Amino acid sequence: MSKNNRQKNEFQPFISADTVLPEFTIASIIAGILMAVVFGAANAYLGLRVGLTVSASIPAAVISMGILRVIMRRNSILENNLVQTIGSAGESVAAGAIFTLPVLFMWADEWGSSMPTLGEIALIAIVGGALGVMFMIPLRHSLIVEEHGTLPYPEGTACAEVLLAGEHGGSKSSIVFAGLGISAIFKFITDGLKLFPSEVHFETSKIGYKGGGIGVDVLPALLGVGYICGSRIASIMLCGSLLSWLVLMPLISFFGGGATIFPGTDPVNTMDSLTLWSTYIRYIGAGAVAAGGIISLIKSIPLIGKTFAKSMRTFHASKEESQIRTERNLPMPLVIFTIVAMFLIIWLVPIIPVNTIGALVIILFGFFFATVSSRLVGLVGSSNNPVSGMAIATLLIATFILKMFGMMGESGMTGAIAIGAVICIIAALAGDVSQDLKTGYIVGATPYKQQIGELIGVASSAIAIGFVLQLLNAAWGYGSIELPAPQAMLMKMVVEGVMGDNLPWILVFIGATIAVFVELLRIPVLPFAVGVYLPIHLNAAIFCGGLVRLYTEKRKNVSQEQKKEETNRGLLYSSGLIAGEGLIGILLALFALIPFGGATLGDAINISSVISLGNIGGLIIFGLLIASLCLFSLKRKRKSIRED
Repeated sequence: MSKNNRQKNEFQPFISADTVLPEFTIASIIAGILMAVVFGAANAYLGLRVGLTVSASIPAAVISMGILRVIMRRNSILENNLVQTIGSAGESVAAGAIFTLPVLFMWADEWGSSMPTLGEIALIAIVGGALGVMFMIPLRHSLIVEEHGTLPYPEGTACAEVLLAGEHGGSKSSIVFAGLGISAIFKFITDGLKLFPSEVHFETSKIGYKGGGIGVDVLPALLGVGYICGSRIASIMLCGSLLSWLVLMPLISFFGGGATIFPGTDPVNTMDSLTLWSTYIRYIGAGAVAAGGIISLIKSIPLIGKTFAKSMRTFHASKEESQIRTERNLPMPLVIFTIVAMFLIIWLVPIIPVNTIGALVIILFGFFFATVSSRLVGLVGSSNNPVSGMAIATLLIATFILKMFGMMGESGMTGAIAIGAVICIIAALAGDVSQDLKTGYIVGATPYKQQIGELIGVASSAIAIGFVLQLLNAAWGYGSIELPAPQAMLMKMVVEGVMGDNLPWILVFIGATIAVFVELLRIPVLPFAVGVYLPIHLNAAIFCGGLVRLYTEKRKNVSQEQKKEETNRGLLYSSGLIAGEGLIGILLALFALIPFGGATLGDAINISSVISLGNIGGLIIFGLLIASLCLFSLKRKRKSIRED
């Protein structure tokens, strides 16, 4: 028997398969829809401001416990899980939409054409979300069940720990909420009061090493993600960033000199490290992620084939055949029918301006990136899922294909963005669904009820995202100082570059070559490619969490049982760190939208002009946060004096 099979057979969920608890209820559906709308709207604003979104699974789980357990006095962990399942879909739809759809608004303004309507935005989001959910259903058994001991799914595992802590109460709950409280205070001080910057950055040109840069995002969620991922994955990701920021960027600066190299518009020697990264490294990172995804897909083909074969057996299974509750997915005939229906909508409805070829590209690339996204978040977590990198890779190929078949100008460009938008949402949803199914697998949820919950969350948040995108565009416009929309600006440049025959393909191929080289060295290629793509600041913070996990696991003169207990304590505390930052991040996003004294409430609480601790203060306080993770991980439970 294989290792994975042994782990699968030995694993027992918290709620056994033969136990029935309230799960898919009116209360859980309504609470989940409300959170899907709130998280979707808040994350849309955050993403358009800074280019990143906040993972909503754990905050949704924490809030669901507060609503259902404290306010409504309901005690079913499966209800809580369904609330976070529905709620987290809003963040994923927002992530996919804001990285691409603002381009349609920018082009409408440039071309003098009509702006995208609420119905157009909602339909694109619903199609992408539905496909993201459907593609994950036949992959669930192989990725979630059979690889339970291989793919950790950090947010999914952390979310389960939060739910279980609420169920157990006592010390486990106190560890989670201690992390949540400390993280919330930390996040509010740094990004609310702005007492010190959340990003510490240093230009290596100050020490004669021009073009490079180092730094760290002093944020609790990244520290928690690093602990959950572990030292190996965190180290590989950091190595990818070090290659970009301390090797590739200094090389570009050294050889570029005073030349202006596309896609840059200024001489290379005038660019700092942040400009070099946003101008050149993102293309290299996109190539690396795309190549890494292709490599991972090729390696996964046998496993995917077995998974589909198992799933297709349901066609021939007797309708009376009993099925274990915790293994019951939506039926495969319904899955295939939904995928075909989405294909017909993409092909026939003019809201998504693509022909048969474009519709086929969406389905094929959608399944490809759903698989890649699911495996990737299993390793590095949803917060570090490079959805925009996958969208860039899709846009490169889709725009090239549409151009080959004569779709040029406005129709070709809007068609490419429509394809990219749907693929982006598919990838984001696949990652989110994977984490939610992992949580459900641990706590003992019913898969098909979770899958229906995901579809409900997609539909409700898709409508909300349409309102938010229209409102923000009317208020400030995309590409403005208030809404720079960095990811969408990059997507716009990619499509215009391919259509205008001036895309820096050499940068994309350099990234792909790096991915192949890393794979030949037998280094996990996707974490490394993600490291190349993401800023070094994120990966440095994740690496700090990985180091704490390494210290916990490698301590000498400590029994394996105690190491396991201490690691679990660290996972609980890390879950709290992620939850606390997520909750306050969403709260601060709402503050930024609330008028207050001629500005916003977010501006009103900013005290940086009065007092600031600077980068040094931020590093010191982040060091204290790391120390708190060590403290809560290594603190042992006191033995009772009266012990039988």
